Amino acid sequence: MWGHIVEGIALPFVGTALGSACVFFMKKELGRSVQHALTGFAAGVMAAASIWSLLIPAMQLSAGKGKLAFAPAAVGFWLGILFLLFLDRVIPHLHMHADKAEGPRSRAQKTTMMLLAVTLHNIPEGMAVGVVLAGLLSGSAEISAGGALALSLGIAIQNFPEGAIISMPLHAEGKSKWRSFVDGVLSGAVEPAGAVLTVLFAGLLVPVMPYLLSFAAGAMLYVVVEELIPEMSEGEHSNIGVVSFSFGFTLMMALDVALG
Repeated sequence: MWGHIVEGIALPFVGTALGSACVFFMKKELGRSVQHALTGFAAGVMAAASIWSLLIPAMQLSAGKGKLAFAPAAVGFWLGILFLLFLDRVIPHLHMHADKAEGPRSRAQKTTMMLLAVTLHNIPEGMAVGVVLAGLLSGSAEISAGGALALSLGIAIQNFPEGAIISMPLHAEGKSKWRSFVDGVLSGAVEPAGAVLTVLFAGLLVPVMPYLLSFAAGAMLYVVVEELIPEMSEGEHSNIGVVSFSFGFTLMMALDVALG
């Protein structure tokens, strides 16, 4: 069991690190079309994971409530949305290709603001992995080792292009390759940290597991709609992002059903 837990926590972080390492092998900054494709893919994976790995298990765990089985999932979902909305307002951050930072005013450098944006983006993913692994550790019948692996693997796959999207622009802004790589890796550190903390309190979380699963789903979908979809759709050739979104969604759906 603990082997599955360690594997589930490590996979997403490894995905980010491998993607960040692209800065050593690719000489030019990623083209806008490539960024659209990678962002769309990440959005598709996160959207599918929110449904199959989080919301559906949350409602299955509440099946005893009959027609009100949706209620815990709905409440948790909205709490996740409001939590990310709160963080979006109180943490200064700068989205990719944006000229104006969001959140409170800050004198931080542009690269620092970009890293804060990615860290904000990664918080829901760490929550999602941690909650699912905590459910697996607690023996929840609705969360299997295969389902937990599917979520971790899906997030690891979408973290690979995400790591490249972070490290390469940082290098283009003037940072050394090693510093850009390290910053890219550190941007994903919030995921394993959050997952570990959640797993440590697994025994206490069982009664509220439906709320936590849907909370993570709401937080992830907030990121998808507020950040990723606008980024994948901006400018010309936005259809590239849509096709990549569909591919990422299909891949994550297939992983969850096949492995779960």
